[in-house]
Amino acid sequence: MYKNSRPGIVLAAASVAQFVVALDMAVVNVALPAIRTSLGFAPVDLAWVVHVYALTFGGFLLLGGRAGDLYGRRRLFVLGLALFGLCSLAGGLAQAPWQLVAARAGQGLGAAAVAPAALALLTTTFDGRARVRALGVWSAVNAAGGALGVLAGGILTEYAGWRWVMLINLPIVAAALALVPAGIPAQARSAARERMDVLGAVLATGGIGLLVFGVVRTDTRGWTSAATIGTLATALTILAAFVFVESRSPAPLVRLGLLRGRWVAGANLIVFLAAAGQFAAFYFVSLYLQEILHMGAAATGAAFLPFSAGLVAGSVVATRVTSARSPRASLIPGGLLAAAGLGWFALISPGGGFLTDVLGPSLLCSVGTGLVLAPVAVAATTGVAPGEAGMASGLLNSSRQLGGCIGLAALATVAAHHTGDATTESALNNGYALALTISATLFLLATTAAVTLPRTLPRGPRQEPRPVGRENSQKNTSPQP
Repeated sequence: MYKNSRPGIVLAAASVAQFVVALDMAVVNVALPAIRTSLGFAPVDLAWVVHVYALTFGGFLLLGGRAGDLYGRRRLFVLGLALFGLCSLAGGLAQAPWQLVAARAGQGLGAAAVAPAALALLTTTFDGRARVRALGVWSAVNAAGGALGVLAGGILTEYAGWRWVMLINLPIVAAALALVPAGIPAQARSAARERMDVLGAVLATGGIGLLVFGVVRTDTRGWTSAATIGTLATALTILAAFVFVESRSPAPLVRLGLLRGRWVAGANLIVFLAAAGQFAAFYFVSLYLQEILHMGAAATGAAFLPFSAGLVAGSVVATRVTSARSPRASLIPGGLLAAAGLGWFALISPGGGFLTDVLGPSLLCSVGTGLVLAPVAVAATTGVAPGEAGMASGLLNSSRQLGGCIGLAALATVAAHHTGDATTESALNNGYALALTISATLFLLATTAAVTLPRTLPRGPRQEPRPVGRENSQKNTSPQP
């Protein structure tokens, strides 16, 4: 626990930081055509403006989470924000494609330090119902950041220029940093004087990074190409080696026993499936608005406002339900609502319109998604010892990032295969509809996983796990949720 911290300011700082991280995942997408024209990107290289952020963000999340546990979450939080802000400035001033790609890579690295540190700060500052409410606010802000990123990207690109999709981060980062001295005291290094699991960090970062790289490159290489199969096989081999190393390490990057708890394991599976469905839905609905309904960048962004409002409303309801009962009570109806909304989205037609094909399913899907995303952070950190809060936070964020990345890439391939060489609006519409149907199925699978969670939260204080080394790896009696 942080002594002399001011919980309200901790919540504000963590929420503002998470907002800018989520915003940056979406704000650039609408600006890609303007970026290509301005900097002279080759068509095949333009996607790396998005991909490199996902690559560094997803690849370094586990390392960022554990580094916060060992070296201080405030320290990682500040360093990550500073790096994120500096790279946003560099991206806004970029004069060549490589400069923007490098800046986006730096943003992803900074975000990988900020995201788990922010969540860990909340889980170690708040307890009981206050913790549920704090995580509900954090989740609502996180979800709203992603939804509002589309709106901000459209408006900024159309009226201020694409560079502002990068520069808009600077005042937000400055606001988060300004809150740190007032409410987040410095944290001493790990009392156990543990060293970073260097081999585990290398294997985790390399394996996840290579997995993300292989997945995002399927837009040009294809899932069945030798390059893709080789990359993914290598990534899985490295991750298998990571699991083996972690099982024998006295101070692992990720304690495997953490995943034996029903709350942690269930929450990570749920967020993986939900993120796969949510990220893909954002992408295909955006394409439908622009390619089929022929809406401009700003209008497309504005069309996501009802979705943002629904996410916040769902998160508020989820916080109250979880406080009174448990995450399970919100996750199950939320998953069903989101699946129903996406199923409704799948009925889109070339002759449709915003009011008939988008508004209704947006509200239903967004409320359901809010009901899912808010309590999943509570579930993922339930029963986790304070000294492993960063570890659990990095794991949750990694599951979300990997789910979104793999889900989007896989469904984009499915939609493209279904469409084939046809370029008519009807053919494109059918491809988008199929992808949205699969997105609905992913939320149904997430709901099924939620059914397996305990009905009530455990009572009693969280405890630190016993260290596990080679000499006692078979006798691990660490308390599990």
